[in-house]
Amino acid sequence: MLETETNKNAFLSVRGLTVEYTSDGEIIQAVNDVSFDLYKGKTFGLVGETGAGKTTIAKSIIRILPQPPARVVSGEICLDGQDLLTLEEEKMCKIRGKKISMIFQDPMTALNPIMCVGKQITEAIRKHEKLGRRQATQKAKEMLETVGISGERYHEFPHQFSGGMKQRVVIAMALACNPDLILADEPTTALDVTIQAQVLDMINDLKNKYSTSMIMITHDLGVVAEVCDYVAVVYAGRIVEMGTKEQIFTDPRHPYTVGLFCSLPDINSDTERLCAIEGLPPDPSNLPKGCAFNPRCPYVTEACSGGHEGYIPFVDLGDGHMCRCTNLEKIERGDNLEHAAVRG
Repeated sequence: MLETETNKNAFLSVRGLTVEYTSDGEIIQAVNDVSFDLYKGKTFGLVGETGAGKTTIAKSIIRILPQPPARVVSGEICLDGQDLLTLEEEKMCKIRGKKISMIFQDPMTALNPIMCVGKQITEAIRKHEKLGRRQATQKAKEMLETVGISGERYHEFPHQFSGGMKQRVVIAMALACNPDLILADEPTTALDVTIQAQVLDMINDLKNKYSTSMIMITHDLGVVAEVCDYVAVVYAGRIVEMGTKEQIFTDPRHPYTVGLFCSLPDINSDTERLCAIEGLPPDPSNLPKGCAFNPRCPYVTEACSGGHEGYIPFVDLGDGHMCRCTNLEKIERGDNLEHAAVRG
């Protein structure tokens, strides 16, 4: 799943992506040398705490980062063999919304409050499809029906919809032109549990119906279990562990990944208090050398600083399961989890 060179068999191949922000004269290291592959029809999950750089990765792919303050320092993002970072904006506009679309985290800010929802979907269709106004309107109504909203609500405004319904409208907009790749940025965070389950089921059904590839950004491991095929755990802008969903869930090896699982409630164990990862994420303007997790890690050694190069390489644990850690022989899921991940 990960190679040093661009994988020609991958539908989307990201290599060495590094993104920085400038704030009050300081350099914020948001994304640090991120590489991964996504195959046609598969879902790739980006998991991590708030501020880990997940959304910045997605916005880099669809090229909607605010510049300034953001700047792509280096890397390649190849979609069907074409490097998106080298395209002129005019060509990128034809890809954005047609081949790649994004489901934003907050539907309140993703929708125009003074435009009816149907017109917003129609606008996207007419930009990329050779359809007249009447045909585009009909397709927009069909898209509303597809996500479980009556086409008769075409002329209603966002404030007339509930939170879950607004998110369905955003999904309809994202799918209106049958994109090859969907970037879903925590699409269920603002929803209650019942509506969240409905939206996830709908996303899965539509993804399978249209054979769409997807990157799911979330901090919820339950969402990962529901929709993802592959998972990358992101910490301080860097992927620290990556593999299939089964590898990550059954055999997490990086202390941070283990810590995430330890913080989840387990109905099979009688635990009075959940474990929590000790400390706070590092300051992105002053990241520790080597493994950025080392100030919070119970297994920290001198090797965790990365030596003179200050870099911890990926280790292949077999079958594409990759982990960026110097103490892998000590870390197993069967170990004392309360100690292994965190001191709670």
